[in-house]
Amino acid sequence: MSEEFTKIKKSLSKSAKLEHELNLKQLQITRLLTITQSINDNVKAPALFSMYSSFIGWEMGVKKMALFYKKDNKWQLASSHGVDTKNIDFNISEEFKKFDKTYQLTDSDHELIGQFDVVIPVKHKNTPIAYAFIGGLADEEDFYNKVQFITTITNIIAVAIENKRLFKQQLDQERMRKEMEVAKKMQLQLIPTELHKCEKYELSSIYRPHAQVGGDYFDYIEFPGEQFVFCIGDITGKGAAAALLMANFQANFHTLIRKRDPLDVFVREINDALARATKYEKFITFFVAYYDRATRMLQYVNAGHTPPFLAMAGKVIRLDKGTTILGMFEELPSVEVGEVEIEQDATILTFTDGLTDLINEEDAYLSDELIEDFVRGNAVSSADSFNDLLQIFIENFKGKKEFTDDFTVLTCKIRS
Repeated sequence: MSEEFTKIKKSLSKSAKLEHELNLKQLQITRLLTITQSINDNVKAPALFSMYSSFIGWEMGVKKMALFYKKDNKWQLASSHGVDTKNIDFNISEEFKKFDKTYQLTDSDHELIGQFDVVIPVKHKNTPIAYAFIGGLADEEDFYNKVQFITTITNIIAVAIENKRLFKQQLDQERMRKEMEVAKKMQLQLIPTELHKCEKYELSSIYRPHAQVGGDYFDYIEFPGEQFVFCIGDITGKGAAAALLMANFQANFHTLIRKRDPLDVFVREINDALARATKYEKFITFFVAYYDRATRMLQYVNAGHTPPFLAMAGKVIRLDKGTTILGMFEELPSVEVGEVEIEQDATILTFTDGLTDLINEEDAYLSDELIEDFVRGNAVSSADSFNDLLQIFIENFKGKKEFTDDFTVLTCKIRS
């Protein structure tokens, strides 16, 4: 009778165990379907992490859990329960490097990791994106099965969130690309495509943004009576912000210069407009020149810009008189207007610092001396020919080196 009772007891025990395993499997399948449906419904990451924590803790019976997720290239605690929170802020990224697969932790002396029994790393394209630490399952008979399922759930959650991040990144990149396209179109509309050429004077440009949207700007305006003004500038920043600032600056330039005030008054007014628009957070180096053929007088103001070269009668001078960078001060401390009488044919080379930032294959910069020699040797050329020769000179100088910044040139040829 005793032997028969023992058999019945074993049978009932086996049946109960099978029923327990079936219930666990059913629970796992149900939870897996719930999480999968939540992912399909585009539930946000915090809600998914909360579901994960609830399932691991309440339904799987895990007493301690900490899930670390990589966000913005930094490991952050995404979810946890049953953990001594005073240790959560510890930087344990170096410890993560030890775990390249699911690993049973034994006697770790680390204050945080030592609280757990198992670590589960999650990788996306061989790159770790999450680490789940669990503890409190050591005495369970179905420890192995639970760890397997927790690994599955952790992978599903982590990879789903990573895919969300990558998809958002792709959307952000596409949005940025479209914004840059709009900014580039806007910027190109601000840059003159045709420059004046006649027997008395001519203008020619080279415009090569390093990025899709650069910060270089140039412009010119003709006035009645054989007078004209031209300018060049370098705006801090790149991209859409630089394009918007350029649009604002161009509008102010065209409005204020047409008032025909003296150049020092004009420069003070455009500085004031720029400072008010940018709250002293954006700056522009700027060079503006005004030529009156009747008086043969060239007036200019250099506002912190690389001084242009003026070649005339075999001599080369730098146009360096003026003031400081625009947008830095509410009121400019002083403005000096430079004057040069154009007695003979003159060539004026204005440019942004992308020219002097050029480096050759020996890591030497394009020096002012080399540029001055080039200007002196090619000053008799027309503006277009001068720029064509300049581009050849630049290519020969830099060799296989790349441009490192925006590169803009505006050449003015004045004939006496």
